[in-house]
Amino acid sequence: MTFSFLSALIIGLLALAYLRAPAWSAAALSALGLAGTSVVAVAWPVTALLAVSTIVFATLAVHPLRRALISAPLFSWFKTVLPAMSATEKEALDAGTVWWDAELFSGRPDWKKLFDMPPPRLSEEEQAFVDGPVEELCAMLDDWQINRELKDLPPEAWQFIREKRFLSMIIPKEYGGLDFSAQGNAAVVTKISTRSLTAAVSVMVPNSLGPGELLMHFGTDEQKDHYLPRLSRGEEIPCFALTSPQAGSDAASMPDEGVVCKKTINGEEVLGLSVSWDKRYITLAPVATVLGLAFKTRDPDGLLGGKEHLGISCALIPTNTPGVEIGSRHLPGGSLFMNGPTRGKDVFIPMDWLIGGRERIGQGWRMLMHCLAAGRAISLPAQGVAGGKAASMLTGAYARIRYQFKQPIGHFEGIEEPLARIGAEAYRMEAAHKLTMSALDRGDKPVVLSAILKAYHTEANRRVINDAMDVHGGKAVVEGPGNYLSMNYQALPVSITVEGANILTRSMIVFGQGAIRCHPYLLKEMTAATDNDLAGFDKALWAHVGFLISNAVRAPVLALTGARISRSPVTGPTARYYRQINRLSAAFTFTADLCLLILGGKFKFAEKLSGRFADALANLYLASATLRRFEDDGRPEEDLAVLDFAVQDSLNKVEEALYGVYRNFPIPALGPVLRLINFPLGRRNVPADDRTGRKIARQLLEKSATRDRLIHGAYVSTEEDGTGIVLKAFDAVLKAEPAEHALRNALKVVPNPSNVHAVTAKAVKAGVITEDQAADLIRAQELSARVIAVDEFTPEQLDITQTEAPRLAAAG
Repeated sequence: MTFSFLSALIIGLLALAYLRAPAWSAAALSALGLAGTSVVAVAWPVTALLAVSTIVFATLAVHPLRRALISAPLFSWFKTVLPAMSATEKEALDAGTVWWDAELFSGRPDWKKLFDMPPPRLSEEEQAFVDGPVEELCAMLDDWQINRELKDLPPEAWQFIREKRFLSMIIPKEYGGLDFSAQGNAAVVTKISTRSLTAAVSVMVPNSLGPGELLMHFGTDEQKDHYLPRLSRGEEIPCFALTSPQAGSDAASMPDEGVVCKKTINGEEVLGLSVSWDKRYITLAPVATVLGLAFKTRDPDGLLGGKEHLGISCALIPTNTPGVEIGSRHLPGGSLFMNGPTRGKDVFIPMDWLIGGRERIGQGWRMLMHCLAAGRAISLPAQGVAGGKAASMLTGAYARIRYQFKQPIGHFEGIEEPLARIGAEAYRMEAAHKLTMSALDRGDKPVVLSAILKAYHTEANRRVINDAMDVHGGKAVVEGPGNYLSMNYQALPVSITVEGANILTRSMIVFGQGAIRCHPYLLKEMTAATDNDLAGFDKALWAHVGFLISNAVRAPVLALTGARISRSPVTGPTARYYRQINRLSAAFTFTADLCLLILGGKFKFAEKLSGRFADALANLYLASATLRRFEDDGRPEEDLAVLDFAVQDSLNKVEEALYGVYRNFPIPALGPVLRLINFPLGRRNVPADDRTGRKIARQLLEKSATRDRLIHGAYVSTEEDGTGIVLKAFDAVLKAEPAEHALRNALKVVPNPSNVHAVTAKAVKAGVITEDQAADLIRAQELSARVIAVDEFTPEQLDITQTEAPRLAAAG
């Protein structure tokens, strides 16, 4: 009887914890159980335990009593262990907003919030721009010419970019800009990136973090009226200088400085700053006419009447200002966009050159964090999406065109593996990118999701390009106009390095910032401690305790039941994935909460653990976005293979990341216990099987609806260039496929560029194929031969001194 009675009470309390019921309900249940002991005979320790639990829960339910007896002492202790936070760290934490990332950090995501987001759409004007000017720009770009001959965009491309206002996509129409949405901006950058990264970078930077965006949000009316129309018309080319040789990721440590001073100009004393700087890696600097600059600000003489160290400020400086050094170039690997250093020594700038004027002095870091919270999600992730689209389009085509052992190489299982990965990565990247753009267009500034997109999309781009290179083999490593992969491959480190290297973004930003911003109570506790607000601390602390207990119950219950008891917002074959995300969200949140509790302020230095938590959070978001895309596309059955592959891969990575945390938990003995609590039946999510991968590969090898969706928005060349020829050959090979099968069946021969004329003549004579089919086969093989061929260069086209020297030595 005692066992049954106690079991019923424990189950009841666990159910209340699972449902996140308030403390008073637990007190009521304990009191009910205590009263029940007078009716049901139980052992006296059970009665004592119930009495104690009733008192404890009642104390927790009475807020003033709880605050006085428990919260006040904890508050005093918490303030002593709270890690010091610099002004720049606080401003970074205050920047942006949270959305679905916070739901994933809740342990009980509300799927309605995901589906409340409007589906991604381009306006008619944006679509017309993508179909018109963007298509025209792509047609005039030749990556070999740009990167190996001109080392720059051709003059006519620069002129077209200015005339069509590519540099002002984010500027409002009242100032002459295009005023595109985040979706529109991203669609433009994505399409150009499938053609030329040099052009894409040249277009995206003025529409990302830089003078235009800073002016729109923080500029004075005079600054907006002067600069924004000129930027819109392309009369001004902007750049923004933040990175110093001694301060890369740690931008707050920049040595660049502006000192408040006065200078006599035309007989009038002007208040301003004497600024010195040394910046590098500044995109568009060599061609810029206006320089955005971030620097530390000091007022040693008290000319502004306040403290000496004022913080970081941002200014706009015409590049023809005396003392401004600009014009040299860096050469970024694989994509020679305009990039270089800028320097200045004691350059005097009037106070009204500060962005926002004198009132914004010292607010530069906050301004930069505000803009970066959104901008980081658009451009560099768009390049990742473009890489996925281009790799799907071109690698699928090449694997169908290229024959070895009398069959397309895409039919080999070894090639099916990278093809499947390419298709799944492309599908997943675009899903997360478009979903995040929808959040931006709704007015959100998802700072954590922006960091996830930047880090994980640029890494995914690296993976798809590596896979594409492997499939193409020698075709991809011999440079020349016909090689459409090598320069993108060489340029990969650029996007991975800029706007915070991915090592930093993963290890310190995604979860380091996400843990505080996304957690429902942690920031509230920290703010209450900083503001000495005991009541606020008490409320947040005990909500946090209940949150922790709830997830400690939810995680094993969902694991033991296979998450079948949790809710999915949809029915059908994808419902199980929603339930798995529910389960893993609870496990992730419970594990992260305990880790943060144990390490406290030391967690900011536990970068390996933070990186693993970042992997888990990022892949929960990527899986959620992939599922949402499937619904937005109308749940096409043919896309189930690519969805299964992408989601299973993400969920597998979540489990892998959490297992990595358990193996390296701060208290080693607790790691196996947590693994048993959260994964009592072991890991449940495995990568997709070979059959799923084969379906994806075959969809890329033919004209399929899935392939069309994957490559939609990429530039499809119809010219006689590298990509144009491979796509023409792909079409021709597919058209000639029936005739090829006829030859295989009747003549037991496979046509190739060497025998195609002879075997088609024989087949026509034998009545196996028609003359039109023979022509199709000949065209397909001729185009295939051009695709397979690699570029050759005469000694005159190279360096004749280098090529002749070995010959002369041998002759001697």
